[in-house]
Amino acid sequence: MQSSVLAIAADQAGKYYVPLYWGGAMVGRFIGGFVLRAFSPGKVLACAAAMVIMLLLVSATTTGSISAWSLLAIGFFLGARAAEGSGVICMAIVGGAVVPPLTGHAADLWGWKGALIVPAVCYFCILLYGWMSRRPLLVAAP
Repeated sequence: MQSSVLAIAADQAGKYYVPLYWGGAMVGRFIGGFVLRAFSPGKVLACAAAMVIMLLLVSATTTGSISAWSLLAIGFFLGARAAEGSGVICMAIVGGAVVPPLTGHAADLWGWKGALIVPAVCYFCILLYGWMSRRPLLVAAP
């Protein structure tokens, strides 16, 4: 809706662009299923989080359709196996309850582009988790 992005009405955004985001999420899940057969889940998670951070930075530093499409492209990088772990589901619930109000508060302080730092920090934490879990830790024998 912002004049610096697409300058469209909320109903148009909801009708045309939100389904593209969720469609991207569906395609990302299918692609993720194949990618996970070749690479460890930790590496896939770290790479997906890095791509989301890059897309958030692109959106925060550009205007117009590039800014809009980079946000929509984030849907491609939603986790392919996110529904498999109850811990992940609990974290998603907490994230869904905490991150949006925090992002909204950041938007009040810094504008919507500045507020993208909040999900970027969240995805950076996911990136670190994926990087640290890309292979099992070796425990020394006593």
